[in-house]
Amino acid sequence: MSPDSSHHGDTVAAASRDALDERLKFNGDNSFHRELRRRVEAEFKRSGTRQRDSAQMYLKTAIILVTFALTYAALVFFAVTWWQSLPLAIVLGMATAAIGFNIMHDGGHQAYSEHRGINRLMALALDMVGGSSYIWQWKHARFHHTWVNVAGHDSDIDLGVLGRLSPLQPRRSWHRWQHIYLWPLYGVTAIRWHLYGDFRDMITGTVGERPFTRPRGRDLAGFVIGKLVFFTLAFGLPLLFHPIGTVLLFYAVVSAVAGVLLALVFQMAHVVEEAAFPVPDETGRQMATPWAIHQLETTVNFARGNRVLGWLIGGLNFQVEHHLFPRISHVHYPLVARVVEDTCREFGVTYREHRTFGAGIASHYRLLRRLGRPVAAISSGSAVLLPEPMLHN
Repeated sequence: MSPDSSHHGDTVAAASRDALDERLKFNGDNSFHRELRRRVEAEFKRSGTRQRDSAQMYLKTAIILVTFALTYAALVFFAVTWWQSLPLAIVLGMATAAIGFNIMHDGGHQAYSEHRGINRLMALALDMVGGSSYIWQWKHARFHHTWVNVAGHDSDIDLGVLGRLSPLQPRRSWHRWQHIYLWPLYGVTAIRWHLYGDFRDMITGTVGERPFTRPRGRDLAGFVIGKLVFFTLAFGLPLLFHPIGTVLLFYAVVSAVAGVLLALVFQMAHVVEEAAFPVPDETGRQMATPWAIHQLETTVNFARGNRVLGWLIGGLNFQVEHHLFPRISHVHYPLVARVVEDTCREFGVTYREHRTFGAGIASHYRLLRRLGRPVAAISSGSAVLLPEPMLHN
C-alpha cells in the first residue's frame, strides 16, 4: 500500500468515527456531574492531596516491576523442574496482570502523572507484556469509557459468536452453556490479544465495529518495538534455554493467569445483574441519560473494603469512581468514593456495588446464564432481562 493510500484509509476511518460519534449523544443535563466534580475538587483541596504524581504510586510501580523482573528471571534462567516453574509462572501471570491494572492503566488514562511523558512511559508497560497501548487507548479509554455497555459501541462487551454479554447481541444455540464454558475461555483472552487481536485491529483499521485511526510515526514505532520486545521476552530468550514445548506450555500458563484476572475484573464491573445495558432512542442518535448517570447505571463496584485486592488490581474494585474520574490516580479512589456516594444519595442516584468479590462473581455467573437462555426482553431506554415465565404472561 502506498503512503497516500494509507493516509486516505486513515482519513476515511477518522471520518467514519466522527460520523458514529455524531450519531450517538448523551442527554445534555450535566448538573449532577458538575456538582460532583466541584465536590471532588474541593475534597482534594481540603485534604491537600495531589490527584496525580503520588509517592505511593511510584513505590507501588517499583514493587510490581521488580517482582515481574525477578520472577521472569527465575523462571527463564534458574527453574529446572515443573514444581519450581509452575508457581513462578503463576506469580509471573499475576505480576503481568498487576502491570496492566496499576501501571499502564493509570498511565493510559493520564492519571499517573501531571507530565505527559511519564504517562506515556507508564502506558508503554502494556506493550512490554503483549498488548498495544495505542490500540488500548481507542478500545478502552475512548470507546468503552464513553459508551459503557452500549452494544455496537462498547467493544469490551463484544466476544463475537463465543459469548453473549448484552441482551442486544444475537443469541446462538451454544450460548445456553456460556455460564460454564466462558470461564476457561477467559484464560485464552490474553493469548488471543497477544497473537491475534492487535494485529487484526491494525489490519482492518477497526476495533470491534468501530473504525479508528491507525498509528503513525512515534505511535507506529511504539507498536512495532513493543511487539518485538514482548515476543523476545515471551519466546526468544526462553527458547535459548528450554525446549519449545516447555516454552509454549509456560507461556500459556502465564497468559492464562493474566487473562482470567483481567477478564474477571472487567466482567464484575459491567457484566453483572445490577448493571444496565442502555439502548439509544429510536433515531439511534440519543441516549436517555447524561453521561455521568450512564456511567453509574452501567458500572458496579465490588469488595471496596478489601484493601489487599484493591492494591493488587489497581483500585478497580472502585470502578464507579474510575469511570467518573479516570484521570485521578487509583490510589485516591477510596477518598473519591466517599464524595461520590454522598452526592449520589443526595441526588437520588443509585450507587451500585457488591460487598464482596464472591458476590460479584456470582452475579456475573447468573447473568451469563440468563443471557444464554432463549428468551429475553428489552424495554425502552435500557435492556432488561426477564424470566421466561413472565414473558409468557
